[in-house]
Amino acid sequence: MPENTQPEQNQPLSGAPSPEELEAAQAANEFDALTIAQAEVATLQAKNTELADSYLRAKAETDNARRRAHDEIAKARKFALESFAESLLPVIDSLEAGLAIKDATPEQIREGADATLKQLKTALERNKVVEINPASGSRFDPHQHQAISMVPAEQEANTVVSVLQKGYLISDRVLRPALVTVTAPK
Repeated sequence: MPENTQPEQNQPLSGAPSPEELEAAQAANEFDALTIAQAEVATLQAKNTELADSYLRAKAETDNARRRAHDEIAKARKFALESFAESLLPVIDSLEAGLAIKDATPEQIREGADATLKQLKTALERNKVVEINPASGSRFDPHQHQAISMVPAEQEANTVVSVLQKGYLISDRVLRPALVTVTAPK
């Protein structure tokens, strides 16, 4: 029998891979690519979980800080008012003691009223309430004064002539402007 000179179809041709080998190599490459993609997906899912956890922790921390700040502001308001009221209690005591004296002389009443007024002013100053009482001849300040009337005078225009009612500042903020009479323009 003569030898078959044609190679079998299943035999590779001089080092070229067979279709099965190519398919196997392609499947291996696809498997490697799939494995790499799955590893990347797993890594990204872990990173996503980590970031979501960090976000929730930061959000909770922010909410807690906001709540604490709100509570501190509420306490500060409460205790500020408490401190102010406490500083006024001696004034009340003095007024009640003065009213308890049935046969006080006008001089005693005057002395008691002066002492009580000093106590009240001290309590207000301790709580940063300062009076606005511009001197006659000082410049009119629309931020702290309210002009009630204008009068002709020899002084420069918009100069305070008299104070009809004192004003008050609380921590550099006008609580009530001073009511003043000012000079009219010539």
